[in-house]
Amino acid sequence: MVLTAAVALPFLVGAVLLGLGDRVSAPVARAAAGVAVIASAGLVAAGWYLDAPERFSWIPELGIDWSLRLDGLNVAFVLLTAAVGILIVGHTAYEMPQGGAPASYLGAVLIAQAGALTAFLAGDALLFFVAFEIVLVPMWFVIRRFGDGRVPEVRDEASTRFVLYTAVGSTLMLVGILLLAVRAGSTDFDRLVGALPGQDAATVAIVLLLTVGLCVKIPVFPLHTWLPPAHTIAPTGGSVLLAAVLLKLGTYGVIRLPLASAPDAFAFISPWLALAGAFAVVWGGLICLAETDLKRLIAYSSVAHMGFVALAVASGSSLGVQAAIYTSVAHGIVSAFLFILVGGLKHRWGSADLTVSRPALREVSPALGFFLVLGMAAGMGLPGLAVFWGEFLTLYAAWSPGGGRSQVVFLACVVVAAIGAALGAAYTTRVLRAVWVGDAVRTKTGLPVRHDDASRTERALLGVLGLALVALGVAPGILLTATAGVGALLGGLP
Repeated sequence: MVLTAAVALPFLVGAVLLGLGDRVSAPVARAAAGVAVIASAGLVAAGWYLDAPERFSWIPELGIDWSLRLDGLNVAFVLLTAAVGILIVGHTAYEMPQGGAPASYLGAVLIAQAGALTAFLAGDALLFFVAFEIVLVPMWFVIRRFGDGRVPEVRDEASTRFVLYTAVGSTLMLVGILLLAVRAGSTDFDRLVGALPGQDAATVAIVLLLTVGLCVKIPVFPLHTWLPPAHTIAPTGGSVLLAAVLLKLGTYGVIRLPLASAPDAFAFISPWLALAGAFAVVWGGLICLAETDLKRLIAYSSVAHMGFVALAVASGSSLGVQAAIYTSVAHGIVSAFLFILVGGLKHRWGSADLTVSRPALREVSPALGFFLVLGMAAGMGLPGLAVFWGEFLTLYAAWSPGGGRSQVVFLACVVVAAIGAALGAAYTTRVLRAVWVGDAVRTKTGLPVRHDDASRTERALLGVLGLALVALGVAPGILLTATAGVGALLGGLP
């Protein structure tokens, strides 16, 4: 019951904190949440070491089991989610979002983390769906209650758009899961592998429902428009949770459901998914070249990175799945890094407007300046940092896609995505020119205008994430070895 305890602990502590609200002080809430996320991460590590899947009857009338397990497909996502929970709780030592009781905020974060862990660990499609939906409710609460309140109308619109888009995606996904269960006779992930061979109209319809519903969650262009407003309005911890965890649930769902259960039908629609992914890379890069809000710019860069993920999954090979997982994890780390950094800058500046003249960050805050260069370099896919390998492996996998796919379409997607990747260098240069190089803004005494450099909490969090970016960039085998068996888990992908 180690894995069950790993998801139950943050859920129970989160529910208590959310229920008590302002009756719990911030230090007490932070201590309780910290113990919960650290203990949960320890239990996840123990579950990985013990390699002991858990299964018992949950809804016997429907033949649905409570099934949790760790394998090559989910271990990276589970460990990332556990680590992100620790980072978000730790970040509150520097900045606690305003708008409600600290215990309510931390309670919502813990419930969202528990739901995400359950979804990643689930061995049953319906359990995956239920856990996925549990994540959305506290996520909406974090955006709506603790988001930037300077313009309430904008915050309300962002939270409403988040709910509407994700609700539509959830509806499509649920219908697809139910139809899949009827056709396959089971909702167990192991029994669903290869359960629907062929490309008949009914199977293609099921795959289309599942893929579109999950692409809303990833999100894939043009279903991405809920993401930038949500990121811009959400508090720093909420943005980290969105980018590093919630988006990865969509990626994981596409791998586990349509790709695994109906590989032939997925191959039929995969060229369209590849085209959407390649276009997203270029679209996100072009938006970043013009965007004036730094936090929104990071959000649009996420759209571009998720385009690489869509292209990797669409390739339909073992290497493509590994590339999708690698890109997702690398993006989770770099997005958490950049949102913590940009959140700190916004806290100091009062806004994240790139059109405002500010002193050179390298002069007034050298530590923050160093972290900005590192984060932006990682985001653009510089060799030696984690994102590079995700993008490189994606392009390599798409160059030789799996069977039943148009070679011409995928080669065109590789060219378009490579051009989009080059745009990353362009908008990175733009950001560094505006923030790191800065302007000669000085006081009447002639000295540069200064503000506080990175706090101890920020240095610790950004330092750990920076080391992870470098480690995965220098030694990609760390993650590739853990995901080496994905082909066998998905029914023998090429």
